[in-house]
Amino acid sequence: MRSNIEAADLIEAAAAFLRDAEGALEGRMAFHAKVAANALAIAVRELREHPAEAEAEALGALLPDVPAGERVVAACARIRAGEWTVETPGLLDALEAGVAARLGVDNPRFPTLERLRGA
Repeated sequence: MRSNIEAADLIEAAAAFLRDAEGALEGRMAFHAKVAANALAIAVRELREHPAEAEAEALGALLPDVPAGERVVAACARIRAGEWTVETPGLLDALEAGVAARLGVDNPRFPTLERLRGA
């Protein structure tokens, strides 16, 4: 038996139970079991893939002096203020990388994700 079970493993087990139980449920309860299982699957991907870190890393070249945890907020502020536009070198690539990281967690079967990942 493993002595250090990760949170993602526990959540994944709960999601698997809900998917199994869904077949024995009907109507609204089956729907809610499916929604809960999907929400837990998102949580597992979030824990394993760290999209916020990937998003911050993608903005690193544009904001090297800004701490990683503050880069998204800083980038949004610059865009809102008009300091950065689509003409800003590297901005669109950084934004696409951030979107791909988030989509990989939130909706990994999103059709555009393969294009964003360069497939």
